[in-house]
Amino acid sequence: MQSVYDSLIFDMDGTLWDAVDSYRKIWDKTLAEMGAGLTISRQELLDSMGLPIAEIFRRIVSAPVDATEFLTRLDCNERKMMPLLGGILYPGVADGIPRLASKYRLFMVSNCGAEGLHNFLAYTKLSPYIEGTLTYGETGKEKPENIKVLVSRHKLKAPIYIGDTQGDCNSSHSAGIPMVYAAYGFGKCHDAEYEVDNFYQLTELFLSHN
Repeated sequence: MQSVYDSLIFDMDGTLWDAVDSYRKIWDKTLAEMGAGLTISRQELLDSMGLPIAEIFRRIVSAPVDATEFLTRLDCNERKMMPLLGGILYPGVADGIPRLASKYRLFMVSNCGAEGLHNFLAYTKLSPYIEGTLTYGETGKEKPENIKVLVSRHKLKAPIYIGDTQGDCNSSHSAGIPMVYAAYGFGKCHDAEYEVDNFYQLTELFLSHN
């Protein structure tokens, strides 16, 4: 690693934890409430991870369901269910985040709903280490714009994004910052500046520099 960074901006799903099975339960409950007559598979959600929630709906809900009503109900169900269901942190995250926070300012930007990152931080007890967050659900903006807003809001001079998909990489580059590809996550990426195979490796990569 040749550059010096002052802050790390994390994606959530596929980078810090796997909560796909919990999301699937929430989607299925919402579909049942609307009488859609279908369920969602883990693979269908995996194939769409990282996209804005409205785009995921367009991709995987084939039944004649009103999108606005569905997404409103989905958000309500997620607010009630995710604090209880949670997800599974990747190995090394619980110990690595506090270690990284001792040296860097830590942030999160995700395409999840408005409460997604708050639910994550509450469930994992990692809130004390994350200085700021921003989501698609809060702003209605795509990830590149949210990264730019967060960087400006917190006056970051040399941030870097950590994500697990090509979309994350495209977003970080569009926002003018480099990316670390979390190859252990859900997606593929071909042009990130750095690549790590697990969170332990990510932690050591940054703690051994600057």
